[in-house]
This record gives sequence, structure tokens and C-alpha cells, in this order.
Amino acid sequence: MRALDLSTVTWRKSSYSNDDAGACLEVADGLPLVPVRDSKNPAGPALLFAAGAWSAFVADVKATA
Repeated sequence: MRALDLSTVTWRKSSYSNDDAGACLEVADGLPLVPVRDSKNPAGPALLFAAGAWSAFVADVKATA
């Protein structure tokens, strides 16, 4: 499998992250997979999710929030 180049993507802070720089996730849009990373470690690894799996996760978070 070819690696996904994330060096030029635009990251955005997840709307479910808190404002005190504690639990912050960043996601990048417009890719075949949805990359998610820890905003406190931007040079660290990113988890990659299929778009459907990410949408299902977000829907479950919204349903329990």
C-alpha cells in the first residue's frame, strides 16, 4: 500500500476538542481517508479512517454528547 502524503494538508481542530489545549484532535478534509492527529504532537503519527467509519464514529459521539 502506498503511503498517504500528509505534509501539505490543511489540518483543522475538531469541534469536539476542548478549548484549554488539553484534549485536542485535528482532522484533515478532502482526502480518500480521514487523517486524525493529536494537536499537541503535530509531527507525530496520524490515524487514518475510512470516511464511512469516521462518519459513524462522529455520529455516535454526537448521539452520546
